[in-house]
Order: sequence, then structure tokens, then C-alpha cells
Amino acid sequence: MNNEMHIKEKVYQFIIENTYSDPGNIQYDTLIFSEGYFDSMGFITLITFLEDEFNVKTGDKDFVDENFESINAINRYINTKLAVKT
Repeated sequence: MNNEMHIKEKVYQFIIENTYSDPGNIQYDTLIFSEGYFDSMGFITLITFLEDEFNVKTGDKDFVDENFESINAINRYINTKLAVKT
């Protein structure tokens, strides 16, 4: 499994487990906040998971919708953070 799919699958599993959603309802392009799967408390949980799972730090400038609106967006964000570390 390539790194991109690994990240997407980890995030997907986290979302399914923490929202108790039907796995068929969540796709990689599902807008997880605007469609009501996560709220502000869910966002904090998501950030903590991402930082722990992928060993990245989230700064104030990272907190924009484009980085966290979907699994695809989170994947791009994590890959960008990981690229900076290398």
C-alpha cells in the first residue's frame, strides 16, 4: 500500500470509529464537517489523532477548512507536513 492510500485508510478508519457512521456513507471526498460527521470537539480529536498517528505538528496557520474538509484534503495536508520534515 502506498503512503497516500495508507494515510487515507488510517483517517477513514478513525472517522468511522469515532462517528459511528455507516462506512458506506463516508467517502474520501465526503465533507466531514459540513455534512455533520464532526463538530468542534470532533475536530480536536481529529487533530490529536493526526499529530499522534503521523508524527506531525499542527500550527495555528494550518487551521483552515481546506486542510481538513475531507479525507482527501487531510491526506494532502499530512503529505505536505511530512514532506517538510524530510
